[in-house]
Amino acid sequence: MTNKLKTINDPVYGFVNITFDIVFDVMEHPYFQRLRRITQMGLSHLVYPGALHTRFHHAIGCMNLMVKTVASLRSKNIEISRKEEEALCLAILLHDIGHGPYSHALEYSILVDISHEYMSVRFMEELNIVFDNKLDLAIKIFKNQYDRPFFNQLISGQLDLDRLDYLKRDSFYTGVTEGNINTERIISILNVKDEMLVIEEKGVYSVEKFLLARRMMYWLVYLHKAGLAAENTLVKVLKRAKYLISIGRDLPATSSFKYFLKRDIKKDDLTKKIIGVFAQIDDFDIMTSIKQWVFDKDIVLSSLSKMIVNRDLPYLHLRNKEYSEDELKKHKKELKSRCKMTDEELDYFVYKGVVSNTLYDTGTKTQQINIVKKSGELVNIVDSSDSLVLEWTDNKVEKYFIIYPKSESMIF
Repeated sequence: MTNKLKTINDPVYGFVNITFDIVFDVMEHPYFQRLRRITQMGLSHLVYPGALHTRFHHAIGCMNLMVKTVASLRSKNIEISRKEEEALCLAILLHDIGHGPYSHALEYSILVDISHEYMSVRFMEELNIVFDNKLDLAIKIFKNQYDRPFFNQLISGQLDLDRLDYLKRDSFYTGVTEGNINTERIISILNVKDEMLVIEEKGVYSVEKFLLARRMMYWLVYLHKAGLAAENTLVKVLKRAKYLISIGRDLPATSSFKYFLKRDIKKDDLTKKIIGVFAQIDDFDIMTSIKQWVFDKDIVLSSLSKMIVNRDLPYLHLRNKEYSEDELKKHKKELKSRCKMTDEELDYFVYKGVVSNTLYDTGTKTQQINIVKKSGELVNIVDSSDSLVLEWTDNKVEKYFIIYPKSESMIF
């Protein structure tokens, strides 16, 4: 008999214990092992060289936080059965299993209008068949169909274990200390009232630190201008590849990746076979193909591919005011003077967009962070603190960007 109660040495938390046989079995499945080959932060390693950790790391970290959270809540007389704990561990372990290559960068590029959350559910349903319906409760919790809503809040909310782990982990691997949070402290002040997740009054400032850390990580890391330039270029590479294949070109690519380059897969198309093919593609498929496309005869595909492979990224400028069409035309005109391209081809290199960041969404009623006072009264965190930090809540900050190649670039 195989010992399934293993211990994993995690660089962020130390030793992480696997406490359920079914958790070990799910982790051993190829669908989950694929997460070892999908980076947590897409192409952010082109900005922060240490950011090469994977979705596998993140999933293990989240499961570890869930075990600690269940233990903490039980110490406060919150009843959580062994079966419920197992389901919680499975749900948080698999919450990101639907991510495609390079995580968020290509979320809507390989599949059409299909989010990674939707794909995670589909993967969980397929695994549920494999493991004789042992994931029934985990799926209910993940889909917020269980009669204890705080379970889902631990997995998907404004103060969930997913966010706790990725902030601490991404801060660790990037070296951006502004994102480092005290996960043990936050877990220790979690409680439950009327089956809803709440924060004990003494923990209000720890939560504010969490919110501020998340805001800082977005502007310093997740929305870093060089990272945004790389991810947008990657999206353009796939768009050009799909276009060339649609007009009859046969581009080199792995068989599983080429399957999606040739097709526009939508929700109604997600058969077991297609999910199986999707499970075969990861970051390695994408980068292997891009390295070959560097030498393609199509100037657009080869130039975009060189930008990624050689880290010869285009300029990306962020500002508070939207860029005008005249500003866009100016950069297109300058690029056209250096190379012979059609207006359609220029759109791959010169374009504009917008990114946003919200510290705390006060409109999400069911997912608000509520403080429970000693009297038992529940108060939204926005109304419970005297900190200046929370004056920024629900203030969606938008920044506009324009992208264009470097004038000194030798890619053309």
